Amino acid sequence: MTDDRTAEENGIKATYDVTETERVLAFETGFQLEERGERGDDAKTDVRGGDAEAAERGASRTSRAHTTAAIAQNREGYAMLKVRPTADGDELERYYGFDMALDHAAELLGVSPHELPVPPAAEDMGM
Repeated sequence: MTDDRTAEENGIKATYDVTETERVLAFETGFQLEERGERGDDAKTDVRGGDAEAAERGASRTSRAHTTAAIAQNREGYAMLKVRPTADGDELERYYGFDMALDHAAELLGVSPHELPVPPAAEDMGM
């Protein structure tokens, strides 16, 4: 699923939204299980929090536990970027540059900053 406001790569989903007061880029990771299909092909299923039935069938967890992080900026796009644990969470830190905010968000998610997908609509965030 990819459009100009969403992107999904490496088991990470990014969603860009504009509220009345700010622009928010939210990241979310979840579990992704690999299962053997009847024909021997691999199928991947997104299961946040785990899937007991899939585990019983011998599926193996291939990505991280469910975690979130968000980057917010004022609606006009000229203020510092705020990094939060969730889209509506308390501010953890402020940054001028988008790259620095992405680094912090990646740290919260436990991934490399290069793994974070950025939807086209959010590419101009930062000062």
